[in-house]
Amino acid sequence: MATNMNIPAPALRAPWHFWVAGILGLVWNAYGAFDYFMSKTRGDEYFASVGMTPAQIAYYHTMPAWMTVVWAIGVWGAVLGSVLLLARSRHSLPVFVASLAAYTLSVIYQQVISPMPDVAPAMMAVQGFIFVVCVFFVWYSRWAISRGWVR
Repeated sequence: MATNMNIPAPALRAPWHFWVAGILGLVWNAYGAFDYFMSKTRGDEYFASVGMTPAQIAYYHTMPAWMTVVWAIGVWGAVLGSVLLLARSRHSLPVFVASLAAYTLSVIYQQVISPMPDVAPAMMAVQGFIFVVCVFFVWYSRWAISRGWVR
């Protein structure tokens, strides 16, 4: 009797914190998706409602198209990575890595290549926190894979 070597091994039972991390990641990243969607659909009105100055709003209007693509990859990649993690898919890791890379590039653009005007220290702290969260999900996804919780 022949055996099929292409059948993947079943994933091990995931612990409670896996589900908590996945759900919190999805909620956290859904807010990023909401922010992206609102900025694209309501534009200046939305930007002003979240406290952006007229100079910052003008900055967004001059952002090159490639940066909009980078922003979209960062935001929607994080949402997809969270969904894939909850689906227990090993593909969550490369998607989270792509999201982290895109976010890092967007911060480099806003801080170094073409600095955003009127950046408050609180905004820089938020960017740092977002970076830490992105790194956490790359690490957690890799850790979940190594533990056999995802396929």
